[in-house]
Amino acid sequence: MTESITLALQHVRQRLADAERAAGRPAGSAQLLAVSKTFPAADVQQAYLAGQRAFGENYVQELQQKCAELAALDIEWHFIGPLQSNKTRPVAELAHWVHSVERLKIAERLSAQRPEALPPLNVCIQVNVSGEASKSGCAPEQALELARAVAALPRLALRGLMCIPEPTEDAARLAAQFALLSRLQQQLAAEGLALDTLSMGMSADLAVAVAEGATMVRIGTAIFGARHYH
Repeated sequence: MTESITLALQHVRQRLADAERAAGRPAGSAQLLAVSKTFPAADVQQAYLAGQRAFGENYVQELQQKCAELAALDIEWHFIGPLQSNKTRPVAELAHWVHSVERLKIAERLSAQRPEALPPLNVCIQVNVSGEASKSGCAPEQALELARAVAALPRLALRGLMCIPEPTEDAARLAAQFALLSRLQQQLAAEGLALDTLSMGMSADLAVAVAEGATMVRIGTAIFGARHYH
């Protein structure tokens, strides 16, 4: 397995570099976040040995377990899953980033529970760009108001926006949803909220996301293989 994770990472990095080039963007302008949810700490360690430092987790308990098991490694942990208000404390204490802030209450709890000794917690506001009822995220028209409120909270650093588009093979539809997030970032900048992060794009739609301005792509399957949900 060791070798395959290393090779898969090389392949994904190449795809990312190709996507940046195709979009006319500088090399390294989109960061790779390796999504390790449901995979064991040993797999994270293999990716780490292959040079990967930023890892994304969706489940609070799994984040806690891996942080404990891999405490000796200088990993940058990103929490990217839905976050309930009764589970914010471990995330506030362990994560370096949270991508899935969709309500002010979650941000307020993270702010209150972030230890003083740690640097501010980097956060992204999750926006529902597809309008699907089943999707997490604030409505696009609420993003400015939520961003202003989050930006004012202590112990947090508002860094950007995140989205999960609808699962579709239609590149034009995907591009339109990624472009919506990109436009929102520009609107917030015009209102004085300069954000440097667009967290969008996964294994299947990485190139489309980079073409529309992604600065962080969340790649799981293409690195670790198919997920096994217990």
